[in-house]
Amino acid sequence: MGIFGFFSKDKKESLDQGLQKTSESIFSKISKAVVGKSKVDEDVLDQLEEILITSDVGVETTIKIIRRIEERVSKDKYLNTAELDTILREEIASLLEENNTQDLLDFDIPANKKPYVIMVVGVNGVGKTTTIGKLANLFKNAGKSVVLGAADTFRAAAVDQLILLGNRVGVPVVSHGMNTDPASVAFDAVKQGLDSGADVVIVDTAGRLHTKVNLMNELSKIKRVMQKFIPDAPHEILLVLDGSTGQNAFIQAKEFTKATEISALAITKLDGTAKGGVVIGISDQFKIPVKYIGVGEKMTDLQIFNRKEFVDSLFKKK
Repeated sequence: MGIFGFFSKDKKESLDQGLQKTSESIFSKISKAVVGKSKVDEDVLDQLEEILITSDVGVETTIKIIRRIEERVSKDKYLNTAELDTILREEIASLLEENNTQDLLDFDIPANKKPYVIMVVGVNGVGKTTTIGKLANLFKNAGKSVVLGAADTFRAAAVDQLILLGNRVGVPVVSHGMNTDPASVAFDAVKQGLDSGADVVIVDTAGRLHTKVNLMNELSKIKRVMQKFIPDAPHEILLVLDGSTGQNAFIQAKEFTKATEISALAITKLDGTAKGGVVIGISDQFKIPVKYIGVGEKMTDLQIFNRKEFVDSLFKKK
């Protein structure tokens, strides 16, 4: 069994609670759309389209979902409105699977990647540094040794916060303080990870909304110094996005995918918003797997993303 084990009852309840606002919003609107209707007709589909867009699924992804439902209506000739939520579950789960988002019930670090190096990117305010602390907690609770690198050196709060989180979780943090060379921090973090035999090295990076050229240069330099020790590092570039910002998260994803090769997504703050549909849209538009979602403030509220559990919670009748 992988390092995170099976999806526990507590995690499922946390996920249900975290997605409650989005779920209630979608169900309330769908209920109104189908009242007095016996079948899924053009009017129901028009209203469903509006519901998905206002849930921040995104226009292109919404159109794709509606077309799939239209195909099923055409094929089956008659589709009962009572079946609509089931159909939505199936089509959205299918869409997430097509976009390389897998059910990580048995997630593990590749045996030949030690330390497994994760570079974390994202703008200030999305919960990037907090997510790193929670991620370190996930790995440590799974019995893995972790080293953190405080390479967001342009913001003193980021360095101090990561040190506090490292102390709280009980993992070492490599830091040179504020206004130091971030690549130097990354270099020392990976070196310490190798020297100590750590399983995972997680490196924070600057969250400034600076120009794409500067961002590319900075991230490229960080990658180059890592590769002096580990030729294929970083093994994962994780983009952290704030789910509560809706369409702004799409814009951030667009800019960062232009600047560097993002391999995984963490979408945070889903518990305080009715915009949980953003998870579906971003995964579909950028073809990048969602790996983690944040559904609360506790250290244990960063969860390994599970496609089936997410869809079940999103369409769970209260």
